[in-house]
Amino acid sequence: MTKITSLADLKRIKEEVQSKMKLRENSSNPDRVVQVKVGMATCGIASGAKEIMRYFIEELEQQAVDAVVTQTGCMGFCYAEPTVEVILPNREPVIFGFVNKTKAEEIIDIYIKKGELVDGIIPITFKTIDE
Repeated sequence: MTKITSLADLKRIKEEVQSKMKLRENSSNPDRVVQVKVGMATCGIASGAKEIMRYFIEELEQQAVDAVVTQTGCMGFCYAEPTVEVILPNREPVIFGFVNKTKAEEIIDIYIKKGELVDGIIPITFKTIDE
């Protein structure tokens, strides 16, 4: 258990608990907030996905963006790792490839905050065959 020796300690613990509660509340209603899913299969991790996920978590929290950042398995775009899927409320999912910190910053500032598309989207060019 953490010892509380000052008012600053108490405030820090309060902020940590509130942050965790906010994440829990957002994750139970993901349709209402921005969802960021980072591909964390072996190929993604080898390409730097852990750092990208950490960056999204820290930046979205620092910029007070209501979001849930989670990891997902292979999205099938190993050639474009790290890959990140972003779902804005009431919008179709968009997958970005070759995401580094500069691209992540652009995704947050332009796509997530303003709703404007940015370069780096992986196009979904296949369709299922209706029999």
